[in-house]
Amino acid sequence: MAEPTLTIEGWYALHDFRTMNWAAWKAATPQEREAALLDLFDYTKTLRTRDQARTSGFGVYKIAGHKADLLFVHFVPTLPDAIDMEVGLDKTRFAQFMSKPYSYLSIVELSNYLSKPDLAPEQDPELLPRLHPEIGAMADYICFYPMNKRRMGDENWYMLKMEQRVQLMRSHGMIGRKYAGKVTQIITGSMGLDDWEWGVTLYSADPLTFKKLVYEMRFDEVSARYGEFGSFYVGQVMDDTAISAYLRV
Repeated sequence: MAEPTLTIEGWYALHDFRTMNWAAWKAATPQEREAALLDLFDYTKTLRTRDQARTSGFGVYKIAGHKADLLFVHFVPTLPDAIDMEVGLDKTRFAQFMSKPYSYLSIVELSNYLSKPDLAPEQDPELLPRLHPEIGAMADYICFYPMNKRRMGDENWYMLKMEQRVQLMRSHGMIGRKYAGKVTQIITGSMGLDDWEWGVTLYSADPLTFKKLVYEMRFDEVSARYGEFGSFYVGQVMDDTAISAYLRV
């Protein structure tokens, strides 16, 4: 049996995708739309305040393409907190104008080698921002996708020895370091929590950077031989003013 990699876990992550029922939204009276928006902004204001206080992470994004219209990203201390975030949005009057095409549950994950023997991860000032992400401080554009490590025949990541995996991931990580300052990456583990093994959330000031990074990664052996990827979702951050403009009819 190959030796499992030990990990450090941080906050739970919920990527809550929503699709607008534009016909119902436009058919609603101005009073109904205003009441729905007041409910929505009560919800977002509370969570933005918590993000600034670093007690949880929260962001809202408009998504490009047909797969979703909106994305509500939550980083929270516990699984019940993640459930409460989803249900809290469902209880708003605005929720009646949305459906749920997709969601993804995971937990922030770092490799154990980053830990210091004399310091707990939650007390390490270098690790804490990575374990407890402040979404409000991230760049304007987001890219999210789930992924697996392949388990097929001779290309079975989980049958490789620890030394092989470490060497391969070191090479993989060198590509990511080339984009330091251009992309912020949050890796979340989802084994036993969702249908894929990891979620990858990228933030950048320029969405073209997502294409360049992911394309270059494709040539690395970790991705080329062992990577399997789900759907990609790309969007732009919205504050409440931008949400109002987005929903204006």
